[in-house]
Amino acid sequence: MKIARFEADGEISFGILDPAEDGKGVELVELTGDPIVAGFDTTGKRFRFEEVRLLAPVIPRSKIVCVGKNYADHIEEMKDVTGGDAPAEPLLFLKPNTSVIGPGGTIVRPAISDRVEHEGELAMVIGAVAKDVPEERALEYVFGFTCANDVSARDIQIADGQWTRGKGFDTFCPLGPVIETDPDLADARVTTRVNGEVRQDGSTAQLSFSLARIVAHASQAFTLLPGDVILTGTPAGVGPLEAGDTVEVEIEGIGILRNTVA
Repeated sequence: MKIARFEADGEISFGILDPAEDGKGVELVELTGDPIVAGFDTTGKRFRFEEVRLLAPVIPRSKIVCVGKNYADHIEEMKDVTGGDAPAEPLLFLKPNTSVIGPGGTIVRPAISDRVEHEGELAMVIGAVAKDVPEERALEYVFGFTCANDVSARDIQIADGQWTRGKGFDTFCPLGPVIETDPDLADARVTTRVNGEVRQDGSTAQLSFSLARIVAHASQAFTLLPGDVILTGTPAGVGPLEAGDTVEVEIEGIGILRNTVA
């Protein structure tokens, strides 16, 4: 099931993607509230997909947990920045929820950075309170999955010697276009394109730490709340974003997250 958060007629709603009743295109079946907390009851209203403005499918209520160094090829390409050793456990850092923008939103390069880069990633959306959950049950606490771009001011990350400021600027966490509640992620392709040129081309099969391991590990440190988001790491191929660029993160079975850069 694909779920979108959207604006229509000045109102913000959630909806389930459904084939249009006339057989042409896709419609959104409006839900009565946020499906993470209110379930899947519908209002009966339907909106043509092309007539609404998609928003970030979730605004994290408290935090965005990110995993670094979770693809071996990315560890190798970044060894001069973050070191070449693979972590023994998922390496966690946080982004503020103020960094979130939705599909079609604009990534703003900070005036104090000369090196802003894309990092296309799979993201998990938490659906229930999770604390110290066992790995074998960890995915029961995940509501669904979406595309993310862990935008990074690399020069600031390097200068600071840690990652919070360089990855936490406003607009540095695009999410979307939808939440898919039941994708096949055994070997889903993760692709990032800039102005149509493929920059990253990896697969969820290459994750060093499994999705369940990540959730369980994060829940040992943080109480995960419904609506929290976990970014799972990026494959090799990260690179610069310049003003005027269009960047796309596509994950097989979920969709394409498209943003411009200013």
